[in-house]
Amino acid sequence: MKKLNEYRVMWIIVFFDLPTSTKKDRKISSLFRKRLLQDGFYMFQFSVYIRHCPSMENADAHIKRVKNIMPPIGKVGILRVTDKQFGSMQIFYRRKPDKVDMPYQQLELF
Repeated sequence: MKKLNEYRVMWIIVFFDLPTSTKKDRKISSLFRKRLLQDGFYMFQFSVYIRHCPSMENADAHIKRVKNIMPPIGKVGILRVTDKQFGSMQIFYRRKPDKVDMPYQQLELF
């Protein structure tokens, strides 16, 4: 048995852009997301899902499952990276600054 290390352990990143203009499109998109969750993926961003896999063989099995559930239209990308590569990702959380109320100014007439 091969030793598990950060170069053998894999992450699968599934990112997609699916049409949502009709009720049917939204249902198909929602079903795809639901099936990703059922296969152990987690939502990283709205259209980006990730899954940890202990080996490349396990990652290949999950990639095959994703290919089997892909919707008939839209774009789906699948990226496989090592745990070492995933760990070097830089993530930034930013938000809009709170609106600062301007202080009232005193009006002088004379």
